[in-house]
Amino acid sequence: MSDVAAIEQFVERYNQLKAEIAKVIVGQDEVINQILISIFSGGHSLLIGVPGLAKTLMVNTIAQALGLDFKRIQFTPDLMPSDILGSEILDEDRHFKFVKGPVFANIILADEINRTPPKTQAALLEAMQERAVTVAGHHYKLSLPYFVLATQNPIEQEGTYPLPEAQLDRFMFAINLGYPSFEEEVQVVKTTTTDVEHKVDALFTAQEIIDFQHLIRRIPVADNVIEYAVSMVGKTRPEGNTVNDLVKTYIDWGAGPRASQNLILAAKTHAAIHGKFSPDMENVQAIAHSILRHRIIKNYKAEAEGITESQIIESLF
Repeated sequence: MSDVAAIEQFVERYNQLKAEIAKVIVGQDEVINQILISIFSGGHSLLIGVPGLAKTLMVNTIAQALGLDFKRIQFTPDLMPSDILGSEILDEDRHFKFVKGPVFANIILADEINRTPPKTQAALLEAMQERAVTVAGHHYKLSLPYFVLATQNPIEQEGTYPLPEAQLDRFMFAINLGYPSFEEEVQVVKTTTTDVEHKVDALFTAQEIIDFQHLIRRIPVADNVIEYAVSMVGKTRPEGNTVNDLVKTYIDWGAGPRASQNLILAAKTHAAIHGKFSPDMENVQAIAHSILRHRIIKNYKAEAEGITESQIIESLF
């Protein structure tokens, strides 16, 4: 099958997937789009939203519809790296046996990742970056596709360990989850207070998802679009020559090269789900907020004057 035909098939399968997820999840269309874009781009996502917005249900539903193995890890202050990765135990024959931890699944929901100390947060890093873990000197490969979705509660900051910038940079997207509209909330209450259970069918196999990830990477991108993405990221760095006043005044640190890579990868997927065979500048702009939001570090002046990341990113267009 040619890549053109493959993209047409991808659009069809993607729309079926969205319809399947909509059986359980009401609204949140943009959030689901962004999670799926990061899955098909081979990236990870950080989901920022208050409790009770069905984050766990959403991830579980997406995992079921994709036909993938799903594990949820509740991050707490006393969680140890071995609770995530697994540990070696002495079996009845007095041999050491490795018992796999919850990190060995296709989709990991790292719930409230900022509640656990840095040592345990870092245990996820190797898994996210290398798709492998090292325990007691042994290297274990994780099964592909592999995707980490971490959640963070933006309100309660007491007793939390904010993710360091280097770790935030591993997440392709930072997705803000808002409250549902009045109509959506009415629909949620209607569907969740009855005895009817909606079954989600698995529409993909793991290999099909990997094939689509390779297809996305093969999508050609014009040089001017790559230059546009790179220059947009360059404009977030206060010491650059092309920065605007907003960045110069309110930003301490800008985004690194990983942001440019993620902009292009996500723009390719965004173009593909809309049936386009190559991304343009509009596709880059469509996903720029979620890719740059957690990679630019505002200074105290920005906090004091209420300048948001969105305003700064908007000024880069």
